[in-house]
Amino acid sequence: MNPNELKLVVQEKYGEIASQSKLQNETSCCGATGCCSSVDYTVFSESYDALKGYNAEADLGLGCGIPTQFASIKSGDSVLDLGSGAGNDCFVARAIVGEQGKVTGLDFTVAMLEKARTNNSKLGFTNVEFVKGDIEAMPFDDQMFNVIVSNCVLNLVPDKSKAFSEMLRVLKPSGHFCVSDVVIKGELPEKLRKDAEMYAGCVSGAINIDLYLELINEAGFTNTKIHKLKKVELPDEILKNYLTENELLQFRKDEIGIFSITISACK
Repeated sequence: MNPNELKLVVQEKYGEIASQSKLQNETSCCGATGCCSSVDYTVFSESYDALKGYNAEADLGLGCGIPTQFASIKSGDSVLDLGSGAGNDCFVARAIVGEQGKVTGLDFTVAMLEKARTNNSKLGFTNVEFVKGDIEAMPFDDQMFNVIVSNCVLNLVPDKSKAFSEMLRVLKPSGHFCVSDVVIKGELPEKLRKDAEMYAGCVSGAINIDLYLELINEAGFTNTKIHKLKKVELPDEILKNYLTENELLQFRKDEIGIFSITISACK
């Protein structure tokens, strides 16, 4: 598939996910599509329950970290959440920026935007908004935001160089980002990487951690810091759908890994 086709796959999958509950989504990493229905998506996600601003209706259990935890968001900041989904990280960020700050969620899936706006309407926040747009070509002016956060979304973006360049563009001169994402170490077997359903819901869109860091630096960011790196153990019964017994043994032996990462960098 070309990049546009991949984006359509992501929109379709996450449009279906938007119609489901957190429980339904947690029991299948691709939601309604069930592309890997025996995987519990909670192997990626972390609990938001104790965080100020947490809204259960906005939590679909699709994250792979808590980027706001390390984002150094301050009261009065203008924060952008990339791939904001139902609004989970936006509402947590809003609790930090307060009445004087502003939080903007960007998403290109209509059903997710509708869900986020409904959640925001119930909460009555006037300084939180959800905007339709593509991370590779954001509908924002230069230097608008103090902080960018994102949770398990950039791995789904076909052109990550464009994404990081756009992030740099819309950040204020002293701004920074903190994102949670999925990366790999080593080389994922080709059959696993090319599967479109895995791409949309799990990890196939992830890139090698070294390349990930390189793209951040090439975009012009500095002071890159990895706050958290956690290996995700996919069960053998899932990997066997894509790998032969010998390939699976080699996969384990070579310590090829899928990791959730929370990382920040400065403009």
